[in-house]
Amino acid sequence: MDANHHVIDPREHVNEEPRNDLFDLMNGFFGMLTFMFVIFFGMVIVKFIAG
Repeated sequence: MDANHHVIDPREHVNEEPRNDLFDLMNGFFGMLTFMFVIFFGMVIVKFIAG
């Protein structure tokens, strides 16, 4: 039985990039909100043209 396993300690965070999580959250929230507003007003325009 081989006991020479290369165990990686998950506390090292070797692949983690330094990012601002709050800025990422706000960016995603306002990006999705903007996308939903575009879809909403696009559907309103389609309704008035078709109706």
